[in-house]
Amino acid sequence: MKILTNHCIYLILFLLTTQVSLAQITDKVLPDKEKRELVEKKGKITEINKDTREVTIMGSTGELHTVTAGEEVKRFNDIEVGDDVTFSFYKYIKAEFRDPTEEELKNPLVVVTEKDKADLERKPGAVLGAIVQAVVTIQVINLPFMYVNIEGPNGNFTSIQMEDKELIKKLHVGQVVVLTYAEAMALSLEKVD
Repeated sequence: MKILTNHCIYLILFLLTTQVSLAQITDKVLPDKEKRELVEKKGKITEINKDTREVTIMGSTGELHTVTAGEEVKRFNDIEVGDDVTFSFYKYIKAEFRDPTEEELKNPLVVVTEKDKADLERKPGAVLGAIVQAVVTIQVINLPFMYVNIEGPNGNFTSIQMEDKELIKKLHVGQVVVLTYAEAMALSLEKVD
């Protein structure tokens, strides 16, 4: 009788746990978020690809940014890993908090358009890089500084400054997200003396 009672208790606990888990999954359906901004930061260069002109920079709070140094960036060949720099770039991101489709998993990086010209919200002449849709993974969630670091399918990193405290609390490291974003084109990248 005691064994039967234990089995009943385990069954009830299992059913309760399953219901709680299913309720949590239902609660995790998050609305899409879209953001466009000018980012101006200081940081330290951690990686440079001279061929593609991509530079990965760690910001002052540990966030990572991979930007492409546009033609506006003078003296690109003078920068080195370890240099402290100031940099600015435009960023566009639309996050879809859903599971990627089979097609998106097969092709995790798709160019939507080659480049985006300035609109009324940006400085005249400002250009974003190619606008792409990518399957990305959340690597870091920094609640005190309200940012999330993501890694793209090619190993590039970017940080997303969060404004919605409730949303950031619902995210988790390792979560896969579908992002439509403009590749960051550095408007300026200068050594700090």
